[in-house]
Amino acid sequence: MRDSYREELDDINDCLVAMANSVGSAMSTATTALLDADVALADLVIAGDEEIDATRESIEQRCFTVLARQQPVAGDLRVITTAMRIVSDLERMGDLAEHIAKVARMRFPDNAVPQDVRPAFLEAGQVAELLITKAATVIAKRDLDAARELETDDDAMDKLHRGLFRQLLSEDWPHGIETAIDITLLGRYYERFADHAVSVARRVVYLVTGERYRA
Repeated sequence: MRDSYREELDDINDCLVAMANSVGSAMSTATTALLDADVALADLVIAGDEEIDATRESIEQRCFTVLARQQPVAGDLRVITTAMRIVSDLERMGDLAEHIAKVARMRFPDNAVPQDVRPAFLEAGQVAELLITKAATVIAKRDLDAARELETDDDAMDKLHRGLFRQLLSEDWPHGIETAIDITLLGRYYERFADHAVSVARRVVYLVTGERYRA
């Protein structure tokens, strides 16, 4: 019985890693859809979000079952409660990838991102992929060093976000209000995606140490 219990906890963690990888794929595809005005890829991300949502529900249900049947304490309890919080972060990250895809779809066949803003979103997509890849590693290996590195990695996304606002607020912004709104929303989606990756890392620090991480 105890071996089965440990296997269940390990499998829940494996499912979190798989979910993180799915979220990373969704964000990568959403960024490509956005930059290339590719409606087929946008639709793929939008449809795929249902699977990410279903994965969250499955993991949460398994966690509730373990709580009810095993009544875990101490470290095992932290494993379950942390998993339930991480799965919420990952599901939200999937939603943000979907939001980006929806902007791409809404503006199709036009491109939602003007050419002079494109480099910022290309880099934002690369940073987002780095963050979620590292977050998956942190979950899989409970790597505290990598978890703390995510705090610094997130600074790059914050810098990009500030740069976008400088462009939007400049007197010579040439693309009009509608595009400015799109860029504002898109910048926020990428920034929040990064924030959730940092949140995942902090939750793993708590899981391993029992202490809240202080930046």
